[in-house]
Amino acid sequence: MYQANIFDNIWNAIVNYFAGLSAAENYMMLIIVSAAIIFIILERIFPYTEGQKILREGFFDDLALYTIAQSYILGILIFGYIIIFIDNSTQLSRLQLFADVPIWIQLVFFTITHDIYIYFMHRWQHKNKYLWRIHEAHHSPRKVDWLSGSRSHAIEITINQTVEFLPIVLLGSPVEVIAYKGAISAVWGMYIHANLNVHTGNLQKVINGPEMHRWHHSTGKGRNRNFATKFAIWDWMFNTAYLPDFKPDVYGLKTYFPNHYFMQTLYAFRSFGKSKKMVGSKQLSSKRSG
Repeated sequence: MYQANIFDNIWNAIVNYFAGLSAAENYMMLIIVSAAIIFIILERIFPYTEGQKILREGFFDDLALYTIAQSYILGILIFGYIIIFIDNSTQLSRLQLFADVPIWIQLVFFTITHDIYIYFMHRWQHKNKYLWRIHEAHHSPRKVDWLSGSRSHAIEITINQTVEFLPIVLLGSPVEVIAYKGAISAVWGMYIHANLNVHTGNLQKVINGPEMHRWHHSTGKGRNRNFATKFAIWDWMFNTAYLPDFKPDVYGLKTYFPNHYFMQTLYAFRSFGKSKKMVGSKQLSSKRSG
């Protein structure tokens, strides 16, 4: 009886959560879940790396802890506290500056402007030792797929999503813009990390995809190139593009990194001393090469 009550309470909490969402937010959830299923299927049919398992190392942490639990908690923090505090302090949203702008124009505007920010922020994270500490979790998966892109430190997500959604709120955009912009970011993130063997030709010079971004997650030369997320044009424009005619064969970090969510989160706060460098199956102590 006690166990049945626990499951009833969990089910009721889930039902109440979705009942409290707006239509746009429900559409966003449907789009994201549908996209995940589609990418899982496509990765089986057109794999970039043959033989890569769906339930690879770290799958549970990436799905249950990073994608679901962390996203839920940070969503409350970002929208329920940080953005509300800034909005109440500035009163800008009361001006409703974007209220009459068509939603599709807002989505184009916010997608492009946020992507420019992400490109330069991403480059900075690879050059600044403090920012790298909150970014290295994202580079830690040794198998890159549709889900691995969700592995990002809580501080990194808090910064980037606050920058992403704060202008939308302050400019008085409707909730649909927040929901659809969130869906665009989530689906595009799945796509560029997906284990998909796609060949988009000249389109890759404008629209980013797995062809370039998977090189960014390699341990080779591409690791400090290809910083763009949605629009590869920034990499080609600022001379950071890297797209050779062969595929990377090793992904992840050159240095030791913990295996599970809580240790990965805490590991960002270690002292700046020596790191354990991975050499085969052994871990040797040496300075991080960057």
